[in-house]
Formats: sequence, C-alpha cells, structure tokens
Amino acid sequence: MKILEELGIKPKNIDLYETALTHTSYANEHKCESYERLEYLGDAVLELVMSEYLYKNTDFPEGHMTKMRAHYVCENALYKYSLHVHLNEYLRLGHGEQENGGKFKKVIVADIYEAFAGAIFLDQGIEKAKEFIYKTAIPFVEDPNDIFYDDYKSKLQELVQTDKRSLSYEIVDEQGPAHNKRFTAIVKVDSIIYGKGVAHSKKEAEQEAAKNALEKSVGRHD
Repeated sequence: MKILEELGIKPKNIDLYETALTHTSYANEHKCESYERLEYLGDAVLELVMSEYLYKNTDFPEGHMTKMRAHYVCENALYKYSLHVHLNEYLRLGHGEQENGGKFKKVIVADIYEAFAGAIFLDQGIEKAKEFIYKTAIPFVEDPNDIFYDDYKSKLQELVQTDKRSLSYEIVDEQGPAHNKRFTAIVKVDSIIYGKGVAHSKKEAEQEAAKNALEKSVGRHD
C-alpha cells in the first residue's frame, strides 16, 4: 500500500489498514469487516493527541481549548485531512456506493481518517499514531489562515446579544443507523427560523445552522 510507504509505516498487520479503508457497502458484498470499529477507536486516539497538543502548545483556558478541539476533529476537518493525504483513493466501496461517488462523500472520507488512525494505533502504537496526526492534521491547526476554525454559534450569539434578541437551537430531524446518524438543526432568533444545518453530530448541525443564519445577515434590520 503506497500510502504506508509515504508515511514511513512498515505494517505488522496489513489487514488492519485494509479494514480501515473498507466501507460497509464493500464489507456487506464481500462478507468482511468494515472500518466502523476502527473509526470508533481512532476517534478517541485523535481526541487524545489533539487535546495533548493544545494543552502543551497554547495557554488557552479549558473552554477555549474544548472549542478548538471540536473544530479540528469535526467532520469538515477530518474530510480535509483525509483528502490531503489521498486516503480516499484507497477506499474499498461496494458497487452502488462506488457509482454514487462514495470516494468523495464527506462522511465516508472523514470516517476513514479516524479509522486509519485507529489502525496505526493498533499496529504501531500511540507514538506512530501521534506522528501520523502531527503530520496530517496539526499543520492545519498551526496555519493562521486555517479555513475551518470558525465558531459560528459564538459569532451569532454576539450578534444577537448586541440587538438584545433571543436565540435558540432545535434538533428537528434525526435519520440513519446508529453509526451514521444525520441530524438537522434549526436556529431561531426571536422565535423566527433564521438558519438550518445538517451534519453527523448535533453540535456540528447547530454550527451549520448558525453559519446559515450568518450568511443570511441576521444582524440586518429591515
């Protein structure tokens, strides 16, 4: 697997990496394991490494570090990390998913980044997993022009507070199996819906709703 060579990884168990890149559609067709369990593990590894990095390299209070971590482990961020190292090119997809552009679907491409980190952790240990994350994710954290560190909820809150208006979020829809939920959130300003967002976590859906509201210039008065 060329990507392992590029990352300087000599696999002890190549099957782990193949599993990390195996979507459920392929797994169902070929009766093998998908990346879901490795994704679960990789999620924890990524959060740990990112938390340690922020603790050691910033002097931000706990609340701010939590917000930063959330942005750098969210679906949009994982999608960008994954594409940056071309993990999606190694995806194993079922025929239908392949035809439907699965190699570029945000949720799938984001998931395999975590699964791959989980595979490295199991195969090589935490230091090698940390090296992978530092090589593929941390450069985006250190980039002052980073495009996805935007806390839209905080920006919207500040805007609404300036005008002394009320602000609330609601999750209005939830679809999909337990491992692949999609949540739809709306944001209301003075009981009027101003934005809507869809994502794979409630918090991210709310961020998307806030972003949508900001794009509509909530702060403007008629």
